[in-house]
Amino acid sequence: MNSYRVLNSRVARVDAVEKVVGKAVYTDDMVVSGMLYGAILHSPVAHARILSIDTSLAKALPGVKAVLTHADTGHVKFGVSPARYDETIFCEDKVRYVGDEVAAVAATDPGTAMKALDLIKVVYEPLPILLDGLRAMEPGAPKVHERFHRNICQEVHWHFGDVDAARAQADFVRTDSLSSKMQDGAFLEPQSALAQYDHNGYLTLYSSTQTTHYVHRTLAMVLDIPLHKVRVVKPYVGGGFGPKAACSSMELITALLAMKTGRPVKITFDREQVFLHSRARHQFFHKMTTGIRRDGTISFLEHHCIMDGGAYSSFGIASVYYAGSLLGGPYRLANMKYDGYRVFTNKPVSGAQRGHGAVIARALFEVQLDRLAEEIGMDPLELRLKNVMETGDTTCNELDMSSLGMRECLEAVRERTGWNSRRTKGSSHKADGHGMGVAAGFFVSGAGYPIYRSRTHHCTVEIKVAEVGGGVTVRSGAAEIGQGSDTMLAMITAEVLGIPMEDVKVLSGDSDLSVDLGAYSSRTTLMTGHATRQAAMDARKQILEVLAEKTGIPLDALDIRDGFVHVQGSQMDFASIRKEYLGEHRGFPTQPHGDLLTFAEASRLAFLERGSIIGKGSYRPPPLGGSFKGAAVGTSPAFGCSAQVAELNVDMETGQIHMERITGAHDCGFAINRTQVEAQMQGAMSMGLGEALMEEVKYDDQGRILNANLAEYKIPTAMDMPPLESIIVESHEPNGPFGAKEVGEGAIMPTIPAVLNALYDATGAMVTELPLTPERVLRAIKKARGETSRGDGDTREQV
Repeated sequence: MNSYRVLNSRVARVDAVEKVVGKAVYTDDMVVSGMLYGAILHSPVAHARILSIDTSLAKALPGVKAVLTHADTGHVKFGVSPARYDETIFCEDKVRYVGDEVAAVAATDPGTAMKALDLIKVVYEPLPILLDGLRAMEPGAPKVHERFHRNICQEVHWHFGDVDAARAQADFVRTDSLSSKMQDGAFLEPQSALAQYDHNGYLTLYSSTQTTHYVHRTLAMVLDIPLHKVRVVKPYVGGGFGPKAACSSMELITALLAMKTGRPVKITFDREQVFLHSRARHQFFHKMTTGIRRDGTISFLEHHCIMDGGAYSSFGIASVYYAGSLLGGPYRLANMKYDGYRVFTNKPVSGAQRGHGAVIARALFEVQLDRLAEEIGMDPLELRLKNVMETGDTTCNELDMSSLGMRECLEAVRERTGWNSRRTKGSSHKADGHGMGVAAGFFVSGAGYPIYRSRTHHCTVEIKVAEVGGGVTVRSGAAEIGQGSDTMLAMITAEVLGIPMEDVKVLSGDSDLSVDLGAYSSRTTLMTGHATRQAAMDARKQILEVLAEKTGIPLDALDIRDGFVHVQGSQMDFASIRKEYLGEHRGFPTQPHGDLLTFAEASRLAFLERGSIIGKGSYRPPPLGGSFKGAAVGTSPAFGCSAQVAELNVDMETGQIHMERITGAHDCGFAINRTQVEAQMQGAMSMGLGEALMEEVKYDDQGRILNANLAEYKIPTAMDMPPLESIIVESHEPNGPFGAKEVGEGAIMPTIPAVLNALYDATGAMVTELPLTPERVLRAIKKARGETSRGDGDTREQV
């Protein structure tokens, strides 16, 4: 049993009641006096020069207060990475995808704003359209941006170890491919922003963002406002998953309209605009060649990847690095070669979605491990156990495993599912439609460096003790987007200070409160949790120092537990302290009594002696990175890992998949809140299952989205979800607060390959294109019947 009173428990979320009873205020719920409504004119064509824009009729419409185009902006480029700033608030010379921002209006009501958009006349000169990421680098392909040769946003070329020598020593080598489709984040709350600009030049933006810090910086840069005069506030957010992790043109437009009109302005996307803005999962084209020895030792991996990123860079630089770097583990792999290309097309922009850059690459590699295990007659789970890394190991691309419970995760799902007795052995498939598949994966616990070059702290936290005594307020810029970070901050604070959770209030998601880089790369628990623990320890120390001074008891003999001060080895004479407190609170019906000094009395005394008690904490990772170009991407203070077993049934006549169960184990280091860890695991499994089976953004030949709504873009509902079992593994990460590390993104890594491997176990069929629609599955089944154990796009050889 642990000695914690709050941590590692199942306390309710601090925001649960407000959400359940409907009191939670989201950005679109906000209405302020004098507010105008903004609307954006999007390009109806995928690629064209802008010849002219006539806004005269829109400006003349009664109720319209502003009409903006590129002529009204400062023409400052922005984006995610400073090395690839390639976006402007409005298109200036040409449009690059259906949905590109051309103009905007602000009006007294939404209807007038939409009518004004219809009155803006834009003349386009059509240009050749590029919609196929595989054609983007071909000679003669249409150029999306003049500055990017062969439409390449970023390319990565890594070679670790000696792949050629390892290939020569490998006993079995195979090559496989896997491609996916662009996907949407499918969060419930569309993007929304409300901007206010006052007479002193201060801009406040309320936004449904994951990253108030980066939005704050981009607003200041693009709109040329001093950073200290910009404030970004994140109200309640209805999901993000990555697409809300950067400043958008919509947020900039909302702010600019407020500045131009001098009145508050709000813009909220409809669902089609969410799809057009995208910034969700890339389309991936992976090809891998992997070799193993007869004993199951992995010899090498050679990996080629093309990523269709759409019209602008967004997170593309990081995405293409992550697609390669996160294959360095969790298996011992001494020889790895990676060639990755992130290319532009005339489609909506892809960005960072849960499991950033690494999900489809992980899927193909885990499928290859299963097929290679079959080649040598080894159980696929045993092959993984044979190659798994351990705590203290370093990957070939210099990622340090300061803790790694990968073996424990694999063993946990093996035991819980009865794998050894139930899984088909060797290469003889029942082909009866029932299958089990296993897969593993790992992910960062926060990016090692900020997006821009800086020595900035990644987060700061202040904990202010109430001057009246008794309670504390946590002040953090962390983004609570539904993942439970506010609850985590409250739990750590309560644990360290020794007070009940109900005496902790959390204020978060406000750039005026503190620095916090935001909710991305599974960073908040490790990084902001660190800063919170430090701040709580600082506040606790200040309070106990005052008590030590007033009572003469040594500081190290004092402790706070369950809201009371405890003394080790002696008694405390606190009669004078209580007398003063009671005197201050004469007439109050509830007064402290008993043989222990309360936290309320102790914290009030600290204020009387020292003034306001504010505990301060911060976190900045230690120097990370390797000795090669691009080593900074993929570095992290810690890595989480997961293993999953998927069980399914396939209708052999229709190709329809019915999921029976997914059993997952995740090493989160230490579970701050066990219920929230399980919820994150289940959410990741659900999201991975959707991407495996049904999610796909569809386009026509003109680059228009055909299913830009949640009726035709299919995601799993409660009716589609099988039972999910979550097993918590705790490896106690030395770099994490109380040993904690990530769970939010890493738990999605094994889901897709576990399903693919279960499908192969059930049918003997390999599908090389996601999602696994019944049509694709049925084609693969028919092919497998005629060519056993061989799928589209794979070759095998025995050396």
